[in-house]
Amino acid sequence: MGLDVLVIAGVGFRAGTGAAEIAGLIRRALSEAGLEPGALAGIATAADRAGMPALREAAAAFGLVPHGVEADALVAADARVFTRSERLQALRGVGSLAEAAALAAAGPEAALALPRIASPGATCALAGYAGGL
Repeated sequence: MGLDVLVIAGVGFRAGTGAAEIAGLIRRALSEAGLEPGALAGIATAADRAGMPALREAAAAFGLVPHGVEADALVAADARVFTRSERLQALRGVGSLAEAAALAAAGPEAALALPRIASPGATCALAGYAGGL
């Protein structure tokens, strides 16, 4: 019997980005990775952004609550991040907030299922892992 592969969506977003844009970007990421929405086990971002209303509303569209990842866990996941943004590196100590959040939330055995993609106000990456939360 094989294990199910589940994914965590890591999300970064600018202030003022709406829930519809964030949810749409997550849907696009799942589609680009060839995954059904049911494979989405969680949505993660930096701890200081997890309570933002737009992200909470976007997560609710998938029946989820955002998971906040602490700064030290984001930095610990940075070695597995594919995308490198100088701005994010200076601001948060990681090359990609979306990728680091997805990887950190999915655990040490997780790998990127989809590197960061972007919309005008948000970024999203998917990290996959075998098993469950």
